[in-house]
Amino acid sequence: MRSSIAPPPSPLRWHDRGTVILLWRVLAVASLLLGLVGLVLPVLPTVPFLLVAAWAAGNGWPWLEERILEHEKYGPMIKRWRERRAIPRMAKWAAAIGMTGSAVLLVTFAPVPRWLQLTVVAVMLAVGIWIWRQPDR
Repeated sequence: MRSSIAPPPSPLRWHDRGTVILLWRVLAVASLLLGLVGLVLPVLPTVPFLLVAAWAAGNGWPWLEERILEHEKYGPMIKRWRERRAIPRMAKWAAAIGMTGSAVLLVTFAPVPRWLQLTVVAVMLAVGIWIWRQPDR
């Protein structure tokens, strides 16, 4: 004789469509907020966070992606990056100057082991080289 008791519902899986969309949206909003903080803090870059925000929004919130891409100042930069992986020359200079200043401050004033200072400077140098190897337009 069969039991008339229904099996328990399957537990919510992390990959359910609604959960995945929610995670994309959280990433988009968090990145957008970090980008906005970068507008007022000179040590925090804005555009990389906006790139991540637009990418994440494109996966879970097309409306927000469209708004970011339509932004008067940052939209064209993000579109250029998506189309040609191009970084404007002024952004390259800003990154180089910012990383150089950070490296000088780190080596001069940071109370951390020398190996850590050199590792951070080496990573900044590698990122700087990568940035300058990207097209300008």
